[in-house]
Amino acid sequence: MSNQIDPALSLGKVALKVSNIERSVAFYEQVIGLKAIQVTETQASLSANGKDVLLELEVVNEPYTGSRRGHTGLYHFALLLPTRKALGNILKHFVQLRIGVGQADHLVSEALYLSDPDQNGIEIYRDRPRSEWQYDSNNMVRMATDPIDWEGILAEADDRPFTSIDENTVMGHIHLHISDLNKAKRYYCDELGFSLELDWSVNGALFTGAGRYHHHIGLNIWNGRGATPLPANATGLKEYTIHLSSAEEKEAVVQRLKQFGHEVEARGDHYYTVDPFGIGIILK
Repeated sequence: MSNQIDPALSLGKVALKVSNIERSVAFYEQVIGLKAIQVTETQASLSANGKDVLLELEVVNEPYTGSRRGHTGLYHFALLLPTRKALGNILKHFVQLRIGVGQADHLVSEALYLSDPDQNGIEIYRDRPRSEWQYDSNNMVRMATDPIDWEGILAEADDRPFTSIDENTVMGHIHLHISDLNKAKRYYCDELGFSLELDWSVNGALFTGAGRYHHHIGLNIWNGRGATPLPANATGLKEYTIHLSSAEEKEAVVQRLKQFGHEVEARGDHYYTVDPFGIGIILK
């Protein structure tokens, strides 16, 4: 049995636990430009195109107020914009709101970073064409954390007021705090079937992908080796979704996980499992 995961997979909905639904919905609509398509007192769904859910929010009662240091979970989720113009539009929007953002030119992409009111990390980025990606002698993708071209990106923006994030925005990748790089590589690469696209273990991180994408899953130990899962009532990541391209591909992943001794639960049209670091994964 091949352990390579479906090269045509994509990431789907990310579910977050938050402390205040109204505050979080306001942030994601007014700052990020997503559309709330379903809101109750305890839950909300947000979309870029008004149809496909990218984020699902769920309120936690009496939320944990301790530090996230020393714990596994979300580093950031990453919204992938279709064009540099779309990145310019949202950057201009952040400037007008006087919102401070982090930034990096990763060679394969240009990225902006910020956090929501519960300190859930967010990346908003655009990919450079794959023809411009470079690889080293070990066939690892070249990435960096260079400064972005602020002026060049802003020059791409149009003159219209910002009303929403580009409707073609998708979930590009997710980056996780984990406790052990070797255990993470064994699970995500050897068992789940992602390929190691960049071994940055000298700096405490791995980047894994499918179909030679620079990374669908980032993994780091920056919260400490031996980090433990957050309490159930902590804000942060609840689960994330991997979309397989066919029922056959989904079943192949499920059977492989079971073969390696991982519990997988059928839930309607999808399966649910938990990685070695307490992070929930939906397979659809």
